[in-house]
Amino acid sequence: MKTTILEQDGNLVAMLEGRLDTAAAPETEQAMKPLFDSEGKDIIIDCTDLEYISSSGLRIFLSILHSVEQKGGHVYIRGINEKVRTVFAMTGFINLFEFK
Repeated sequence: MKTTILEQDGNLVAMLEGRLDTAAAPETEQAMKPLFDSEGKDIIIDCTDLEYISSSGLRIFLSILHSVEQKGGHVYIRGINEKVRTVFAMTGFINLFEFK
């Protein structure tokens, strides 16, 4: 699992590549720490190259959402494939996030 964080148009963008499964979750959560700590920026989680997400990965997304919303920001998800979208739909997460 590869995680890249960059700033784009005043937003923080997390680009995820690979499989966000239980084994990859702790390292990915650590790599995404700047998103939890951001103040006054919206977050975009780019899932274009995300092949799979487990419940551990969903927990990370939810933690980021709660952290960012408490600071008045928004979290957007872009580029999810059909497999990942199905996981979001089955778990109800599709209703929690905004998609670009």
